[in-house]
Amino acid sequence: MKTTDDLTVAGRRVFVRADLNVPLADGTITDDGRIRAAVPTIRGLLDAGARVVVASHLGRPKGAPDPAYSLAPVARRLGELLGQDVAFAADTVGDSARETVAGLADGQLALLENLRFNAGETSKDDAERGAFADQLAALADAYVGDGFGAVHRKHASVFDLPARLPHAAGGLIATEVGVLKQLTEDVARPYAVVLGGAKVSDKLGVIDHLLERADRILIGGGMAYTFLAAQGHEVGDSLLQSDQIPAVQEYLRRAEEKGVEFVLPVDVIAAKEFPDLRTKAPAGPIEVAADAIPAGLQGLDIGPRTQELFAAKVADAATVFWNGPMGVFEHPDFAEGTRAVAQALVDSPAFTVVGGGDSAAAVRLLGLDENGFGHISTGGGASLEYLEGKTLPGLAALED
Repeated sequence: MKTTDDLTVAGRRVFVRADLNVPLADGTITDDGRIRAAVPTIRGLLDAGARVVVASHLGRPKGAPDPAYSLAPVARRLGELLGQDVAFAADTVGDSARETVAGLADGQLALLENLRFNAGETSKDDAERGAFADQLAALADAYVGDGFGAVHRKHASVFDLPARLPHAAGGLIATEVGVLKQLTEDVARPYAVVLGGAKVSDKLGVIDHLLERADRILIGGGMAYTFLAAQGHEVGDSLLQSDQIPAVQEYLRRAEEKGVEFVLPVDVIAAKEFPDLRTKAPAGPIEVAADAIPAGLQGLDIGPRTQELFAAKVADAATVFWNGPMGVFEHPDFAEGTRAVAQALVDSPAFTVVGGGDSAAAVRLLGLDENGFGHISTGGGASLEYLEGKTLPGLAALED
């Protein structure tokens, strides 16, 4: 695919589809990682004399304006990071957007309001989506796709718009794809994968694909309890997807057949109730064996012996991919498992990739040095679908 070096941008309106979908609390950005990741491509275009029109979604509004999902706070933070004013359009393709873009001079930028305030952005109807893409295309002379966290979505600004303008991939997408190719095409071995998160059903596709590629797969988080139950262990009141047990048993059988090592928790940190994430009040953590969690307790993190086990399993790896926290990392009583895994990746000499989403959020929330990892992805869902071997609409649209 082409890069921004292949586009003539000086004096032209360049539409940059970024991923600025950041978490907000009462209008305050709590993690600006995705905004910071978008800055290099935007800065490069501005320095080259482009008139940059940035667009993104934020959250899941219902196809109509909703102040709770406004990108206004993002415009302010983007301006701070770039060190220049960001003109903010109060709509996506209406009068404000047209006037704001028309007022740009070379080296200036505007941010459109949340793309998902228009139902055409996410519509499953090709004509409705295409009509919105036509309106967006009228605002620009060229298109740069740089929102990796959205490339697995067949949305107007991601899939339909590139077909209407000269287009190229931004630096962020080029980097993300290059890293993912290192995880799929020419992997340095041993290749260890650490998977966590709440539901095993969210990871079935990637596990299926990794059984053909990984040397060992470490399972933590809420999904671990379905694996433990599939081995016949008691999991108490822990999160359990019993309907997925047959699939998990089949994966364990295939792994043994192919010589892929599955590593499950040997101890967990449990509690009687799910913790209050708002007050962070003490939750009464109890350390128990992973193969005999008592009734009335739910596992909420991996225990200290599992932390040591997982660290040992990545210590001699040449490549490590991590997606999904080991527990309820937002609460201090259940954050140590995720912290230990993240620190093990930092300490490992391997090429380490953090697969976006909650894993990337945990790295920042827990205060780890982001430079200690080989790569931190901006797209959890997109990374997983790429590793599953799926065609991602936003990447396909950037191919010539």
